[in-house]
Amino acid sequence: MSKRNTQAAKTAARERLRVERERDAKKAKIKRQLLVATTIVGVLAIAGGIGYAVMQANKPGVWEAAADAKLVKPANSSGENGTTVVVGKSDAKKTLTLYEDPRCPACAAFEQQVGATIHEDVKAGKYKIQYVGATFIDNNVPGEGSRSALSALGAALNVSPEAFLDYKTALYSTEYYPEETDDKFKDDDYLIKVANSVDALKGNTAFQKDVRDGTYDKWALLMSDKFNEDGKKYDFGGTPSLIMDGKKVTGSNGQSAPMTAAEYTTAIDAALKG
Repeated sequence: MSKRNTQAAKTAARERLRVERERDAKKAKIKRQLLVATTIVGVLAIAGGIGYAVMQANKPGVWEAAADAKLVKPANSSGENGTTVVVGKSDAKKTLTLYEDPRCPACAAFEQQVGATIHEDVKAGKYKIQYVGATFIDNNVPGEGSRSALSALGAALNVSPEAFLDYKTALYSTEYYPEETDDKFKDDDYLIKVANSVDALKGNTAFQKDVRDGTYDKWALLMSDKFNEDGKKYDFGGTPSLIMDGKKVTGSNGQSAPMTAAEYTTAIDAALKG
């Protein structure tokens, strides 16, 4: 082989090596650029996530926001905050005040055993019924169902007093009342499902909108405040509780509400005579 051919081969080899190095350098540069870009995106994502988390942490919850919202009173309510809810004939001489928490299992048992008797008495004009809603179970268990159900009851009251009573009965029924620890009443869809069992509320789009919008959320909070105030005034802290003429109406044990229809009728007749 001539020296010229050998030199040409060496030159060609060096050229191939240079091209390969340039190609490897370009690949390495692109890889570094991609790595930097990915890192920046990751940092931005983390920063954005932290910023969103901070924003969410500082954002008031539904019920905190409701406390500061403008009060909307349901139709068929009265009083300064619309928390006086009285159902019955205007000429009924006595008023029985009933205190209940929507999530309260004792209230569910009371309604299932005594509710029909109350409806019959009110319809007959034996007495009026004043309803006061409580939400203490949301704090004790905890959850949101008491407040959400109470707000939905406000939406039902806005339709009619009868819709209110029928809806309250449905919420406490064996078909729809959940376990105390099962916070189903926090779910708007479930509250609307229960309402669809009530003729006046079935497919009622205005009622459904009020439930989903939380129209009566603040009203529910103020109603709960009334329960707390009355509890201190009359020295009770649980539900169901019954008051007539400023006195507790109790069953045979002299402590708790009467839990059977017969016991209830006996207690109410005595209270009406008092």
